[in-house]
Amino acid sequence: MSKSTRKTILVTGATSGIGLALMENLAARGQRLIGVGRSLERSQDQQSRLTQTFPRARISYLVADLSLQTQIRELTAQVPDVLAEWGTNGLDGLINNAGTFTFWQSLTAEGFETQWAVNHLAPFLLTNLMLPLLEKAPSARIITVSSGSHYGARLNWSDIQGLERYNPLKVYKGTKLANVLFSAELNRRLGPDSTIRAVAVDPGLVNTAIGQKSQSRIAALVWKMRRKKGCSPVQAAAEIVQTLENGLDDSRAVYWKHGQPKKPNAFALEEDYGWRLWEISAQMTGLN
Repeated sequence: MSKSTRKTILVTGATSGIGLALMENLAARGQRLIGVGRSLERSQDQQSRLTQTFPRARISYLVADLSLQTQIRELTAQVPDVLAEWGTNGLDGLINNAGTFTFWQSLTAEGFETQWAVNHLAPFLLTNLMLPLLEKAPSARIITVSSGSHYGARLNWSDIQGLERYNPLKVYKGTKLANVLFSAELNRRLGPDSTIRAVAVDPGLVNTAIGQKSQSRIAALVWKMRRKKGCSPVQAAAEIVQTLENGLDDSRAVYWKHGQPKKPNAFALEEDYGWRLWEISAQMTGLN
């Protein structure tokens, strides 16, 4: 992505942490930004603040609970209207940043394990629904925020959501592996001549509140201590933007960290696994 050309980018999880830092970084560059938040109040507050702080940028927030596929579909129906107001009809970038960690097993109102729903099914469904808009851009980028915790992870195909013997960390790691598998499989399905590129980005350990939202006091305390060793959301966002704007044209790597390509878990590059995950995810989201 050229730094000199205004781009239109959608960012999920955009009211706090890395997502908000991404909005600030890109707004400072005068980009057109659609932020997605779960809270109406926080979304309105951030839209007002960013609009005042970065008058060159165009900022719009949409509200959706990404754990629910019905709300993701409602969200995608609103995006073309925002683009029309800005005099454009395509997306140059989609950053699937929203994520969650739940210590105790919980199901969404639609019956899916919450981590699986937010961390994997949401970016899978949102990305697929946004493809027609991304195809209208000269060179579109899809970035899904993964994690180094995907190394050593495996997917249990007979219990892919981890419902039978719930282990919160194992499920989380599985969703982060799914992010890389999904990105690689999407590139294969789009083909080498596509103007769209998908990558999974590892921001490293970041000092955010994701672990402190856990229902477990002990888990929240452990994360509170661990997060102090992480980099700031601002630094993580800068590296993601660097990946968004640079480097991808010269590399077919699917996994990136600190703005550089990195070899992922070998499991993530297995084409059979990518195809199988895609078929399961398509069935779960009702996509053909």
